[in-house]
Amino acid sequence: DKVVAKILFKQNGLPTPDFAVLETPDFPAPDLKYPLIVKPKSGADSFGLKVVHNEAELREAAAYIFNEYAEPVLAECYIEGREINIGMIGNPPVAFPPVELDFGDGPHVYSNDDKGGRSGRTVQYICPAELDEETTKKAQEIACRAFTTLQCNDCARVDMRIGEDGSLYLLELNSLPSLGYRGSFVVGAQHAGLDFSALLNSLLGSAMQRYFGTATVAPPSTSASTTSDKNFSFLTANRDRIEKRIGELITYSSRMSDPIATRELVKHLEQKYKEIGLKPIKELSDDHVVRTWETEAGLKDGTLVIIQIDSLLEAEIPHQAYRRTPEWIHGESVGTSRAPLAMFEFAIRALKKQNQLRKIPLGILIYSDEGRDCRYSKEKIEQASSLASRVIVLSQGSIGGNIILGSRGIRKYQLLVEDKPRDLRPATKAHDALRWTNNRTESMMQLSSQKDRLGVFVTGIKVKHFPMMLPHRVQADLLISYYKSNVANKAEEDIRNILGKRGPKWRLNLISDRPEMTSRRDNRSLFNEIQEIANELDISITHSTSAIPSVAGLVPRGVGVICGLGPLVDSPQTPHEAIQRVSLFQRTILLSEILRRG
Repeated sequence: DKVVAKILFKQNGLPTPDFAVLETPDFPAPDLKYPLIVKPKSGADSFGLKVVHNEAELREAAAYIFNEYAEPVLAECYIEGREINIGMIGNPPVAFPPVELDFGDGPHVYSNDDKGGRSGRTVQYICPAELDEETTKKAQEIACRAFTTLQCNDCARVDMRIGEDGSLYLLELNSLPSLGYRGSFVVGAQHAGLDFSALLNSLLGSAMQRYFGTATVAPPSTSASTTSDKNFSFLTANRDRIEKRIGELITYSSRMSDPIATRELVKHLEQKYKEIGLKPIKELSDDHVVRTWETEAGLKDGTLVIIQIDSLLEAEIPHQAYRRTPEWIHGESVGTSRAPLAMFEFAIRALKKQNQLRKIPLGILIYSDEGRDCRYSKEKIEQASSLASRVIVLSQGSIGGNIILGSRGIRKYQLLVEDKPRDLRPATKAHDALRWTNNRTESMMQLSSQKDRLGVFVTGIKVKHFPMMLPHRVQADLLISYYKSNVANKAEEDIRNILGKRGPKWRLNLISDRPEMTSRRDNRSLFNEIQEIANELDISITHSTSAIPSVAGLVPRGVGVICGLGPLVDSPQTPHEAIQRVSLFQRTILLSEILRRG
């Protein structure tokens, strides 16, 4: 209702022309200064709009509205001057650049005949309007205040007049502005860096934020279009393609039990990166477990992105198909590898679109032996990381949104215990191999210490025995979780002392060692840079450490490294893995900006 809006404008100190509501055809003359502009109290699209210069014209125009539209009449003082429209999007709103209406010859009123092409003239749009910076900022501020005063959602357009003395006047607010391709709302959006597709995606994003209660990325600023705005526009326009790309990648299996399918995925990625303009680095690649590519500018002193591509699910677990719900994308390895792969691809496609990619020192390394503790890719990862100035392990993000600056190391051991076979007679002082091992492993687990941030665990036991005999051979899998390697060294020494020199024969073999990711100054510095960009994009991130080992532990000192920049994941490394859709969009834009500013 236009009248309610104007009353609220007045109550909240927003400038709007003086007005009166004419309730009946025999209304008393309003105490307003002519000329006046009259229109139906609740109408839209400029129906019945007319400028009147005296009481006789007022009564004639009002009578037409009463007869034609059967509703009260809104009469307000006509402001002679320039007219501007300001579109807004988001919750809270961000204002587009002002769009000025150039009426040419004839009345300076945008009538319904003008909108329908029946007036014989074409109203032109000038964007950005030729206003000084102070007037532009003030107009945008008034528009945003009107948006919040009327408790609008997602988008709106304010029509405003600039009086001959330079004063600004709110005429009305359209809560559902026209999306006509030549409309002022669309024109303003284009000058804010949003083409038509990007505008529609931004409208959907704002509605998702409000409806689902999840954060989205703020639209670009209303200043002149920048590379950052163009990246935003490209990725917004391709939001659906990013999600569908994940679906394509999920069709490729990469379980540890299926190396042939994993190689097919690698070939597929190889072709995509070639199309984009990346070139392989042969000396940092191994056909079996690791591949590395770089831009024309090379990897040296640039950014290295590392992505795991193997799935850790066992062969007997059924594959989870790709599917989308309003808030989540489901599918096998969707968060641990498929979404990060799609994020990286579209982040660099956005940069290529702006002719930026070839200038940026950047590399991408994929590896497929995460399930084997990076035993075979370790050397190449260390070499590639040493060339870069910073490393981003594009792994899944936690629901809390934390970026990982440090993580535990993990050492896996195999304990083999062998003794001579013993019969089932209970009357013996000697312990069988299983009982002896159980006693020792119980003492080993007592080494765990919260103070030293150390954990010692038994993760599996297998035994062998002859018929009607006690176990004579035991295999125990041990795990040491640690934050400092010297603490892990001491724990191993203590374990060997616990096993001792008496009793059955034993061997303790180190199977793998995932080094800790030290939370050092380089990592914090890299995080601070990323947080500045995230703040600009209105994306909330925090940092923490993780109990899960990371390939980032292979990155040498002096090179900043972070993990967890991928989309937020629920139930990672399980058949129920899913990613939060809005976080996929957020973090793809964030990644593209990080790489661009590298």
